[in-house]
Amino acid sequence: RSPHPHPHPPSPSHYLIVCLHFIPFTYLLVMPPSLCIRSSSLASAPAQQRLGGRAGLRSLRVLAVASPGPHASAKNSPKGTSVASSSSSSRRDTNVAPARVAITEATETTEAATTTSETTAETPSTSTSSSAASGVVAVDDVLAPVSDDMVQLDMSVRNIVGQRNPMLMAAADQIFGAGGKKIRPAVVFLVSRATMQLHGTSEMSAKHRKLAEIIEMIHTASLVHDDVLDECDLRRGAATVNQKYGTRLAVLAGDFLFAQSSWFLANLDNLEVIKLISRVIADFADGEIAQASSLFDTSITVEQYVDKSFYKTASLIAASCRSAAALSDVSDEVKEACYEYGRALGIAFQIVDDVLDFTQSTETLGKPRGQDLASGNLTAPAIFALQRDAEADGQLLDIIDSEFMEEDSLELALGYVEEFGGLDAARKLAEEYAQKARDSLSVLPDSASKESLNLLVDYVLCRVY
Repeated sequence: RSPHPHPHPPSPSHYLIVCLHFIPFTYLLVMPPSLCIRSSSLASAPAQQRLGGRAGLRSLRVLAVASPGPHASAKNSPKGTSVASSSSSSRRDTNVAPARVAITEATETTEAATTTSETTAETPSTSTSSSAASGVVAVDDVLAPVSDDMVQLDMSVRNIVGQRNPMLMAAADQIFGAGGKKIRPAVVFLVSRATMQLHGTSEMSAKHRKLAEIIEMIHTASLVHDDVLDECDLRRGAATVNQKYGTRLAVLAGDFLFAQSSWFLANLDNLEVIKLISRVIADFADGEIAQASSLFDTSITVEQYVDKSFYKTASLIAASCRSAAALSDVSDEVKEACYEYGRALGIAFQIVDDVLDFTQSTETLGKPRGQDLASGNLTAPAIFALQRDAEADGQLLDIIDSEFMEEDSLELALGYVEEFGGLDAARKLAEEYAQKARDSLSVLPDSASKESLNLLVDYVLCRVY
């Protein structure tokens, strides 16, 4: 138990369960963040339109279920030392004994289908070493030790959508093939192989593979629902599911992925992992609510921003890493180190993404430049720039407070963020968290997978330089 309280007090009814007309009653799942936001604004006309009017509203049945509250079973908080402020990292209590029950037929099928990649030797590769030395990190080098695993995962998740629900088959390629690098399931594979080295092998179990599928489905579902909420037409340079197939199909697809991932998660029969990943879905909701309630709030602090970044991005990566280690049956020390790696990597990843929103072109980003700032979502570069702006004449503050009503005000604000050093300060903050991620890997033996985990940190950082 940490002496440092979590920034958000426990809620007596934190988890929400959703029962949908279009999903059998047995498919009960922890409420995804998009539905949490929707359930609080169903009375508004725009929300009704996004959900397909009255019929869309009738499709939801929201039931509150009492729970221990936020982060009751987790060890780490998102906090850490930042450029502007420092705070002690709080801990999450995840030391729970896993239940030992037989794996399901679906998992056994996955295990039977995996033979090729299990025999790969876990020796550090020369190609990844040379890439790191040159300062240019290619994602193919990062994923080299698990490339076969990634091919198999891609086929599996597409089949899950298409075979179980033919109506969603048309959207399957759009959902899983929109240019994403699938970093999150790759981290699961890498941590799984790296921690299995402590047992003298690099082979993964079927549960490790199923965990990677679960993580990819949860992440993808959150993106599909985010695009509905934000009314986005583009993601990664391609049309979003809601833009191409309509809001109704997008909501169905996201809800199905959340439901299916919940079913697979239960069938892992590991209580520690179930608690970790279930907490993530609640964290998604916390992140979305925190963001929606702080739009155009120029008083937001770096610490609050890091908390929000943890909920929206780092929570899933951190829980994925610890879950993979838990399935490898390693010590609590190793599991905690893996969690810290994912937490620090995830926060660094989000900071870098937020920097790119200011620096990259629309063609490179796959979405309009400065979209976060324009929508009132103040991220690290803007927060640091506002600190400098307060010492000057407050021009950036005035523009943000006006919510960019004047022509060309967004471009002017983007210029001020760079002029006041917001981008450089955000890069420095990302580097701090990147170093924390590297330090966390010291408990793992040398292997190609560990080397790729280190290289992944370099890959995240090199995107902003």
